[in-house]
Amino acid sequence: MSAPRDPEELGTTSEAVHCEIADSTTVGAVHLAVGDLGRSLDYYRTQIGLGVREQGGGEASLGTPERELLHLVERPGARPVNPSTGLYHFALLVPERTDLATWLAHAARDRVGMTGMSDHFVSEALYLRDPDHHGIEIYWDRPREIWQGQVGMRMTTEPLDVENLLDELDDPGSEPFDGLPGGTTMGHAHLQVAEIDSTVGFYRDLLGFGLMAQLGDTAAFLAAGGYHHHLGANTWESRGASPPPAGTAALRHATIVLPDDAARDRVLDRLERAGHAAEEGEYGPAVFDPSGNRLVLSTQ
Repeated sequence: MSAPRDPEELGTTSEAVHCEIADSTTVGAVHLAVGDLGRSLDYYRTQIGLGVREQGGGEASLGTPERELLHLVERPGARPVNPSTGLYHFALLVPERTDLATWLAHAARDRVGMTGMSDHFVSEALYLRDPDHHGIEIYWDRPREIWQGQVGMRMTTEPLDVENLLDELDDPGSEPFDGLPGGTTMGHAHLQVAEIDSTVGFYRDLLGFGLMAQLGDTAAFLAAGGYHHHLGANTWESRGASPPPAGTAALRHATIVLPDDAARDRVLDRLERAGHAAEEGEYGPAVFDPSGNRLVLSTQ
């Protein structure tokens, strides 16, 4: 099945199920390997609008003053490998529709290359790829009362009404852009996986996320606390694929943030009982999903 042009969801159907994972679970910083750190820092600062929080030793932490959103590790000369499992995109959630409009005006004015613009009913979204071909989404959520309880039936992909979005601004041509606003978070991580059934079994039955929507055997969307999705997974470009080799420009890990140690311990216990014991790492206990994607389980 050929991949749609940077969609999130197309005709998804599912019934939200009870979540075992804590309702306040979110997604944290995404860690990526890049081929040229200087090139990536220039891109993320000037094109995306992230600030550099720390830098040194071939690594850099980027985000807003409140939080880290992205962590880059340089592997000189590294290149992406396809097909493989790994990152489809990470998704930066801005607080207000005007923030998304301001970013789009900046992209038009400053010639930021984009790969797609979509209306998903639950959100409006803009898509890009960085110099290492890592996928990026910048989006805002429509008010939760609009889509609560309707995710499986209504989440879709339609063309974005760009004119209506830019109407949020008095003058898009001169609207200042000073970077992504405070309050920007990592809204979700969307992964490339080898197979959907085992992916749903892992994220729903072991980690405890609710299955919010599913597109047959090609994509699934899972969340905590009734959100439309904290995690997406698809096989559009990765069905039956293996993880990328070491040293390539690829996902190092995504972060799942639980509210406290007790909530994390419950997840770790379910994983261990199912034979998926986590390994201790620099950023906390980590586990691999069935497609080899590494997840760090953190706490707030």
